[in-house]
Amino acid sequence: MVTEQRRPAMRTRARLALRLAGGGLLVATGAIHLDLYLTGYRSIPTIGWLFLLQVIAAFGLGAVVLATGQWLAAVAGAGFALATLGGYLLSLWIGLFAFKEVRTTAGIVAGVIEVAAFAVLAGLAGLAAAPGGRDRSGTRAAPGGAGGGLLADLRADRPGTRVVAASVAAVSVAALAVLGASAATATGPGATAAGGSLKTAHIGGATVLTNARGRTLYWFAPDTATRSACYGTCAAYWPPVRGAATAGPGVTGRLGTITRSDGPVQATYDGHPLYTYVGDTAAGQANGNRLNLNGGLWYEVTPSG
Repeated sequence: MVTEQRRPAMRTRARLALRLAGGGLLVATGAIHLDLYLTGYRSIPTIGWLFLLQVIAAFGLGAVVLATGQWLAAVAGAGFALATLGGYLLSLWIGLFAFKEVRTTAGIVAGVIEVAAFAVLAGLAGLAAAPGGRDRSGTRAAPGGAGGGLLADLRADRPGTRVVAASVAAVSVAALAVLGASAATATGPGATAAGGSLKTAHIGGATVLTNARGRTLYWFAPDTATRSACYGTCAAYWPPVRGAATAGPGVTGRLGTITRSDGPVQATYDGHPLYTYVGDTAAGQANGNRLNLNGGLWYEVTPSG
């Protein structure tokens, strides 16, 4: 049986463990979003700035949690983690600011980390606000009952304590279930974009090729005339143009196809495998031009190839 003398030390160790885990998880999700921002999201209107704000907030809150472990910081971190997950799920379901997310390993991993951060930080908030821990102002509260602390409250079955713990667990399990179901039904890596009849459009002072829906077409510098170098996560953000394309007015280059190693046939133009870009949320945009992402440079396709 835990003695009265040992309970304060156990409570201190528990708070330290939750503090380190919670702060570390916030920093981890910030690092993932920073990598995504640098490797493509920065070019997406509105979404790019939101990703940058998420990175700053995650690192800032993580640092505050690690430095103080206070109730308010833990609550803010838990709410932030859950809100970030909510934004990701909305972008998978219906899209945000005209941008619809695709399923990627990085997105799923970030989602799982955000659920874990919520659970850990909610536990830290409860422990910090419990008798014998830190109150909501961050000052030490008077010991309550047999040693105080959230863990002691759970052992003693004090009113409300088990309800709070069960609520945190229920929200965490529900969030994981929704994340899993959403990821399973979302469009994943390797999704392709229809080519159809290619046409020309004037975008940003240049004449470029677009697919039948008016989306700008791109070519990838590491590709060859017979092989695509864009697979997995790369193909999720740069969907290959599937099938044989046909030439519309002003399209004078040589059309062809290659068979990708993952199965589908991909259209080519003057020896360049063709792609669209998820950062173009509407016709008339060329946000992917001259980006150095996913292993090489991307260029908009011009009628001259």
